[in-house]
Amino acid sequence: MGVVLEPYIYEGGMYKHGLILELLEDLGGYLVQKTPAGSEVTLVMLIPKEDVHLVQDLAKKLLGTLTKAPLTGTEIAVVSPTLASHHLPHSACDVAEYLRRGGSNTNMIGLARGMGRKVSLSEDYERKLINEHDVAVFSFGVFSDCIINKKPKLFKGIKVPIVATGGPELNTEDVPGADMYVGGIGRIAHRMRKEGELNSLDVLNEKVGEMIENKREKLAKDPLAVIPARVMQEIERQISDIQNVLSPAPITLQLDGLRIKLPYEDYHKNIENLEFDEGVVLSEIADVMPSKMKNYILVKIKPESEVGYSI
Repeated sequence: MGVVLEPYIYEGGMYKHGLILELLEDLGGYLVQKTPAGSEVTLVMLIPKEDVHLVQDLAKKLLGTLTKAPLTGTEIAVVSPTLASHHLPHSACDVAEYLRRGGSNTNMIGLARGMGRKVSLSEDYERKLINEHDVAVFSFGVFSDCIINKKPKLFKGIKVPIVATGGPELNTEDVPGADMYVGGIGRIAHRMRKEGELNSLDVLNEKVGEMIENKREKLAKDPLAVIPARVMQEIERQISDIQNVLSPAPITLQLDGLRIKLPYEDYHKNIENLEFDEGVVLSEIADVMPSKMKNYILVKIKPESEVGYSI
């Protein structure tokens, strides 16, 4: 557990990318996600800090690029007040995509069907679904009055860090309940491609990265009984059916757990009985529960202080 893992994204050709994976395994790192696209491949990885230079050297030889991805191993909710065409901030898709480029897995959540401001979050399951994530990014519009005086009621019951985005340039303290506000990202009728718009997205990634780093620092004070990446590796080894899941990121890492895209009713016993080399089973060091997202499995790993040991 003393090895420090750092998140990186490798982008390069499919040809010989297996050499990167072999080196990663030899170094004791973890592959978080592999995304092939034609002749190119993207690898999201956790690499031992002291060995990053070895992967960098190999990436150069293969004419690929290795970029630090601070949001790797996180799951972020991008929340819009409603999916109605007159109200959904069109920038929400760009926000979700930009966060993915930082290494995160994102889920877009529309809160209501119609009059978003009045009826969104009327059912508690929406709050519980958002709280399953590491961070919630709320995508608002262009009216200051709405963002300051009306939309903050959507934050009620949200326990994860909240980032609010909108068109006006406001201070965070102007938006009650938000842990961070980022302006320049409001409701627009085009893709965010202009320099100023991209700069705003860069600021968003930076601010979300700071929040994630703060959560990592808190976790480091009382480490998890097992790192989520190791649980993911054991699931891939012991539960072969995960290879048949067609959803993106069949196992999605979070800072303190994982979302497993297998039916809870059929597989939760398999997950609970997952055995590690130390003779420990997962149910002893983690809570395995049904997710509010479809019928997936949510795993939340207990801290070392609660279990009494780590593996």
